[in-house]
Amino acid sequence: MTTTSAAPDYTAIKQRQQATWASGDYTIVGTTLQIVGEALAEAADVRADELVLDVAAGNGNATLAAARRYARVTSTDYVPALLEKGRLRADAEALDVHFETADAESLPFEEDRFDVVMSTFGVMFSPDHATAAREMLRVVRPGGRIAMANWTPEGFIGRLFKTIGAHVTPPAGVKSPALWGAEAHIVSLFGPRARQLHIERKLFNFRYRSAEHFLQVFRDYYGPTHKAFSSLDAAGKAALERDILALLNELDVGGGRGLVVPSEYAEIVITVD
Repeated sequence: MTTTSAAPDYTAIKQRQQATWASGDYTIVGTTLQIVGEALAEAADVRADELVLDVAAGNGNATLAAARRYARVTSTDYVPALLEKGRLRADAEALDVHFETADAESLPFEEDRFDVVMSTFGVMFSPDHATAAREMLRVVRPGGRIAMANWTPEGFIGRLFKTIGAHVTPPAGVKSPALWGAEAHIVSLFGPRARQLHIERKLFNFRYRSAEHFLQVFRDYYGPTHKAFSSLDAAGKAALERDILALLNELDVGGGRGLVVPSEYAEIVITVD
């Protein structure tokens, strides 16, 4: 007798994800990552007047980086509250950006529209990896570029996901978002359409006063951590806190002068056929 596993209910999973990312205040964490968006815009060679799409833009790090280079940017996310934070940042710099609520797995744009499609730590959280990749490939023009920054499985954030997953069971059948930082997975998703594919492993340093300070900020403001703690009882909260602090202290290279935790990510630039 054989059994067949039911396909994940991606609609229900995305509804939970939307609630997760709308909780806390991702901007508090997200703005610290702006340097990654700037580096990605340089790696993608974003030019003035190019049409750029930021997928799962969050609070707009890649959006702002491309707009600062005078590209014509459309910034999208499926959490309107995050887009509003990006809009406020763009307005503060007098940057002309179009903001639109959109699901990375069903982008409301015609084929071959954009010169560059970007995402910094965003599209990697789409539950249906293959569909999200197909949508990015669909809306970029032949000869255009797809540029992403994705946390790797081996890096700090990849290990943080595993730590949280040991305490809060992730949705059944959904692949880890950290796979988007693994070269083999990127090749499987984009390789058949890639004229050129460049992947460079880089480090982003999380800098906080202490491990306890990092935990407080992520517990209060970073959606996945915020939701994980809120789902646990007192004993579960204490156990998760202990394990996150242990991970932070293991990886801290600050030498007692503030917390410095390097987190590996993959900077990916794909030129599309």
